[in-house]
Amino acid sequence: MARINVGEKMPEFVFNTGYRNDVKLYDELADKTVIWVLRYMGCTVCRYDIHVVNERYEEFKAKGAKVFFLMQSDQAHIQEDFDRTDEHPEFEIISDPEMAIYKALDIKPAASMEELAGGPEGLEKLKAKGAKAAAAGFSHGDYEGDEQQLPAMFILDKDGTVVYARYAENIVDLPDVDGVLELL
Repeated sequence: MARINVGEKMPEFVFNTGYRNDVKLYDELADKTVIWVLRYMGCTVCRYDIHVVNERYEEFKAKGAKVFFLMQSDQAHIQEDFDRTDEHPEFEIISDPEMAIYKALDIKPAASMEELAGGPEGLEKLKAKGAKAAAAGFSHGDYEGDEQQLPAMFILDKDGTVVYARYAENIVDLPDVDGVLELL
């Protein structure tokens, strides 16, 4: 499938979350729905993004928004992570270990670890984010899926029309939480 662009309808897909099965995307849409595509639960900076959104989720709700993270992790890894950290967010993690949704949305991996890091400037941003993640108590866990997977982000309106689409060029090439809140 081709990349999804602003103004297009997000294709309907059925997915599992860490705790639910056979969820239909269009049954879950809010006024604005953010699909934040990362790598896997063991990725320190990915897990940190989830943590920060969890801490600030009331701000998303105040804007009528709902968040889903899409990850390569299986349901067991999602459940184990939240049980271990005792962090149980209101939003859900879509479990896509077969990477079917990544493929359907044409979210490709980087060609190399250097490309994933984003060169010297991206590497500095990644190190800074990694330091924040470590300070918050996160460390690298199990490796799952494609280690070089690039992130992406989509914001949908209540009808499933894409109002924001970003296919990242490296691991730190997405808006941060403040940036996403501004987009809403």
